[in-house]
Amino acid sequence: MATLDDDEIAAAMVGEVEPYAVEVVLEDYNPAWPDWYAEEEAVIRAALGEVALRIEHTGSTSVPGLAAKPLIDILLLVPDPDDEAAYLPALEAAGYALRVRQADWYQHRCLVRRVESGARRSVNLHVFAPESGAPEIERILAFRDRLRAHDEDRKYYDCTKRALALRDWKFVQHYANAKSEVIEEILGRALSG
Repeated sequence: MATLDDDEIAAAMVGEVEPYAVEVVLEDYNPAWPDWYAEEEAVIRAALGEVALRIEHTGSTSVPGLAAKPLIDILLLVPDPDDEAAYLPALEAAGYALRVRQADWYQHRCLVRRVESGARRSVNLHVFAPESGAPEIERILAFRDRLRAHDEDRKYYDCTKRALALRDWKFVQHYANAKSEVIEEILGRALSG
């Protein structure tokens, strides 16, 4: 949940940096989203076998009742994200493309599938290692679990997202950055209790 400025976005991107340049479109919660995740999880497990140490559905589509972009966020833990040869070719063969490499931020990698590129659904696959990524992994899962268990926080986050989606953004990361204050507020409650 790092906030990035334009230079940091450009430095982390693999391939050409393209502005999002369209509105953020949120949909009401879709009960099919968990099934979409399960299908993606099966693809990832088949591609990686034991290299996939843990796979979790995260992001807004993992929270029943929460509006979201129709994009499945997945957390994938591998032994060493820097050892791309151990997992990247298999994921690319399964239709994923490396889009973000942030070696200096918990060795994070993000692979994507996009409907616009012919995929059945859009996916962000966030890759971390259990040890080096532990602080961010804890935050991601604590935030998801807090929203699942606390209606008031879920409604608060939903309202924030809907208000921000009405604005125009150069990059989708700017939309993500704009949610940071509310995310940190909710995370504070999640991690304190």
